[in-house]
Amino acid sequence: MRKLRAIDLYSGVGGWSLGLRLAGIDVIASYEYWGPANETNFKNNSHQAQTVDIRRLSFEDLPTDIDVVVGSPPCTQFSFSNRGGGGDIADGLEDIKRFLAIVDHLKPRVWAMENVPRVAKIIEAELEEGGKLDAFRHLGCVTHIVDMAEYGLPQRRRRCIAGNFDIDLLEDYRAAAQPRTLGEIVAALSSDPIVDPLFGLSIPRSDLTDHVAEDALSEEEVRINCANKTTHTVYNAMPFPDPLDRSVRTITATCTRVSRESIVIQAAEPEGAFRRLTLRERASLQGFPVTFQFYGANYGQKLRMIGNAVPPAFSYLMGHVLQGHCSRAVPSLSMAAQGLTRPKPLPLETPPDRVGASYPASRTFKFAIPSLQLKSGVRFEICNDTSRPVVEWRLAFFFGTSKAIKSLRLDAALAKCLSAQMPEALAIAVEPILSKACSFIAKADIANMQALWAHRGPGGTRAFMLLDMLDEVGTALVEAISAHQGQACKLIDFALVAEYGDATSGLPGVAKLHRNAALILSGLLLGSVVNPLLADRGRAAVRTKRDAMCALRPGELAFSSSI
Repeated sequence: MRKLRAIDLYSGVGGWSLGLRLAGIDVIASYEYWGPANETNFKNNSHQAQTVDIRRLSFEDLPTDIDVVVGSPPCTQFSFSNRGGGGDIADGLEDIKRFLAIVDHLKPRVWAMENVPRVAKIIEAELEEGGKLDAFRHLGCVTHIVDMAEYGLPQRRRRCIAGNFDIDLLEDYRAAAQPRTLGEIVAALSSDPIVDPLFGLSIPRSDLTDHVAEDALSEEEVRINCANKTTHTVYNAMPFPDPLDRSVRTITATCTRVSRESIVIQAAEPEGAFRRLTLRERASLQGFPVTFQFYGANYGQKLRMIGNAVPPAFSYLMGHVLQGHCSRAVPSLSMAAQGLTRPKPLPLETPPDRVGASYPASRTFKFAIPSLQLKSGVRFEICNDTSRPVVEWRLAFFFGTSKAIKSLRLDAALAKCLSAQMPEALAIAVEPILSKACSFIAKADIANMQALWAHRGPGGTRAFMLLDMLDEVGTALVEAISAHQGQACKLIDFALVAEYGDATSGLPGVAKLHRNAALILSGLLLGSVVNPLLADRGRAAVRTKRDAMCALRPGELAFSSSI
């Protein structure tokens, strides 16, 4: 029997193509708009890879007698990571419609399309009568959500796989899949020779490409990454660093040295240091063999190629599913990959990102105080306002729901009102704790904290030092106020009425504030006491600078006084 003939639409670097080729399917051609991805596909898979806008691809230019159509239309308009899920879905559907139109034209025996999980519900809805995909209902499209970690990928990658294939065959492969971990990949790529844990290929360590380690994360970068993962103000907490004894989180196409999406592990050296993954580690976690080469012009292009790809370790299984093979008849991936070699010429090594030397003078700081935050975005946070001549550092309070976020001013007026209403026993309990915060700020170099945060000048106090102090004070306040829960609820209500008046009864999330009254009152007291001091310290520094200018240039006194 002849091999099945396939084409790969929106093919990227050829993740679908490689998997199908290893499964014994003849990929006749692939089509992709991005030139560097096509070059990577062509050199690794040795088939026709056309650089073309598929929306404008003529049906007459397609090959005939095609048995299989696969592809991955762009997911950026559908992904929740794109503007919080606010992408242009109508535009994204144009690519899905084009994919289905080509399927309808070629009439293959079987087809499959990969995309982000959100697309499943969109396709199902648009396939209904009158929907934008109504014309393709006869293609037998069924959507499925799969986690590729359940099929032996060392990555928790949930995706929508839509098509007319037999899903029972695919699910049959799960029982034979061997769980893989992040630690396995890291250890394998640290050995010599390198033995690919997925494909079984062995190469000398000197032949391994794209495995240049980034600089270890700086103390500041470690702190930001840890905060983004463990105390994020909205999203669920993640472990830090990423655990090596389980599959890794989803590999993304873009990330920076200080992002929630970055995967961070302990560095081999120096002791106690942390690092991000190399390109090769990311590629192996994405199911590419160590022989596969990425022909990107720079580090960012290669990150994009890897993160957007369909994992070949998974598409290999799909290749057998599309041929109707049960799991017992499928050779292991290591057996199928025995003939893989590195393409030539090899791509240039691209240097990884380096530590940022400086940031904009207006660099923002916005981090929740760990001891004073709750889930669903209810938190007290330290932030800076750089829109004014003098940068203002302050505590801010947010509560309510994701669709109705409310805030409460933390200022001297609130401090005075709370003090007037506070029972004596409670006042005695919190006063020495608040004094500790006031003492710290009185000695802190608030005036130069922004310059230090932007890496643009010296300073005596780092922003995270202030955050740590407030976290410590917050913990002590919560403990002290816990014995006064009823009084704390009354003081919270008083603060809400002072701000919102008659509208207080309609505020969202007030019950949650009452359930956590000790924490909320701690933040209200701390913020209303600390914010005026932070503002005074910033203004005092400006006055001192002005006075110094006047002393040095007495002839310009009138001008200096207007500063």
